[in-house]
Amino acid sequence: MSLKKDPSKAAINAGDELGGFSAEERAAMKERAEELKAAKRGSRAKVDGESDVLAKIAEMEEPDRSMAERLHVLIKTAAPALSPRTWYGMPAYALDGQVMCFFQSSGKFGTHYSTLGFSDVAHLDDGVLWPTTYALTELTEAAEARVSQLIKQAIGN
Repeated sequence: MSLKKDPSKAAINAGDELGGFSAEERAAMKERAEELKAAKRGSRAKVDGESDVLAKIAEMEEPDRSMAERLHVLIKTAAPALSPRTWYGMPAYALDGQVMCFFQSSGKFGTHYSTLGFSDVAHLDDGVLWPTTYALTELTEAAEARVSQLIKQAIGN
């Protein structure tokens, strides 16, 4: 398998080569700024956060959309204490206001695969080296079981 750059992603990476941010990165930062403004106004109740997450999922292309929909159900089932919200325009799940995990679709930054990521508040510590982001190409039964296990471990169950 070759790891050469995909020429179709040249525009996405052009910002990096120039020492700046790509258009996708700037858009994510703008989304985060809007999320922070809304939070300051106190307009983001748990129900609104879920609506925002479902709206972001609905905007995704397939197969990311189906994967994100399934992850949403898995995360809510494994850890009902987590509150859905957006984070940099991505579906995320927070505990006591702090993002615990998030889903980054492959389309967000034009990457080869989608990822399930965990923040530093997740209880995933295992010695001196452990993963905090997991590549997802599809959600098999085994992958769903592993995601549920990771979510429960992340919140300390």
